Amino acid sequence: MLLTSFILFAITAFLGVCMAGIREGRRRNPPAWLTMFHGLPAAAGLTLLLYAALAFGIPKLAIAALILFLVAAAGGATLNLVYQQRGQLLPRWLMYLHLLLAVSGFVLLAIALFA
Repeated sequence: MLLTSFILFAITAFLGVCMAGIREGRRRNPPAWLTMFHGLPAAAGLTLLLYAALAFGIPKLAIAALILFLVAAAGGATLNLVYQQRGQLLPRWLMYLHLLLAVSGFVLLAIALFA
């Protein structure tokens, strides 16, 4: 389950980099379809990781990753619902905070999985 969650978050990370590139390079928000394709594997990976933690127990680093992903998900939901859906340009500080939390969680999950 940890490996599947890791793969889902890797897909999410790739799409997130594409979205950040659009926001920074073109100075506009990424298209809604891309944000949905970013959020879907993120939600699936988060759900799977949470299920693994509750049903079977996971390493402490994976729990720390789960917490970081939950906070990152709150930031992503804010970016989508408060800014994207209202047609407002995504604030860079929130986008980069979301990115920092998610990447940190991804690294911790990778260490927990492969170490």
